[in-house]
Amino acid sequence: MSELCAFYINRVRLAAVGGSPIDGDLRSAMAKVSKALGPHMKAHLDKLSAVLAWKPEPPKRADSKAQPVTVDNLVKATMDHRRIEMAYHSFASGKVKTYSVEPYRLTFGNGGLYLFAYVPAYGQMRTFAVQRIKKLRVLEDTFNPVQEASSEPYEHSIGMFTGGTPERVEIEFSRSLAPYIEEREWHPTQKITRRADGSIVLAMRVAVDLPLRSWVLGFGHQARVLSPSALAETILEELEEAREQYAPRMPFELPPAIYDDDRQAFLPF
Repeated sequence: MSELCAFYINRVRLAAVGGSPIDGDLRSAMAKVSKALGPHMKAHLDKLSAVLAWKPEPPKRADSKAQPVTVDNLVKATMDHRRIEMAYHSFASGKVKTYSVEPYRLTFGNGGLYLFAYVPAYGQMRTFAVQRIKKLRVLEDTFNPVQEASSEPYEHSIGMFTGGTPERVEIEFSRSLAPYIEEREWHPTQKITRRADGSIVLAMRVAVDLPLRSWVLGFGHQARVLSPSALAETILEELEEAREQYAPRMPFELPPAIYDDDRQAFLPF
């Protein structure tokens, strides 16, 4: 029973990714598995679906103008260490750019599939959203990996972000939020210190990147960055800019003057 539950809940988890390039393959595989099951087992799986669930992540919307990217080609290129050329829609520039990359890994996260690859032109490892690849061509020439792919993808980021040097980050959480923070492992390097008033300080050695900033901001006034100071200043700037978005903007008009200022007497002091 435990093995069946483990299989089914992970099947639901994969299906919950939604909008990914492997959706069709997943449905096909599950249809084949379903045909191999007997009526009693099917009935039992139907009951499991009522008690085992997985909240889906927001799926990435498919671009109808883009050429469908075959995950098989990416997987084979990664395993065979073959370079690929791709036309990629970069959000940073807002343009479709051509990249020649050396693929290292495919990773699921944030409702999509991501390619972790080395870009020789930049001398950097970068992350590419597969759904934003417009065209893909696997080349015949191979490459020697410049580094070993870590067993933990994006190990220095609290989210899915490439780059950034890990540094010590300390965040204070309020008493009411402390149980929620304590019951989870946000990063393998985390250490939690409980204070006398019930608040806690979470210390981690992570990259100070966009996922970390978004994570801290998501807790609102119940989280306060203690260090590094640069991160605290960035969070403060974000909060001030957010406040400006909600500040009232009312067109005030000055009332007409009742008296002519030039005709008023001035006191000597």
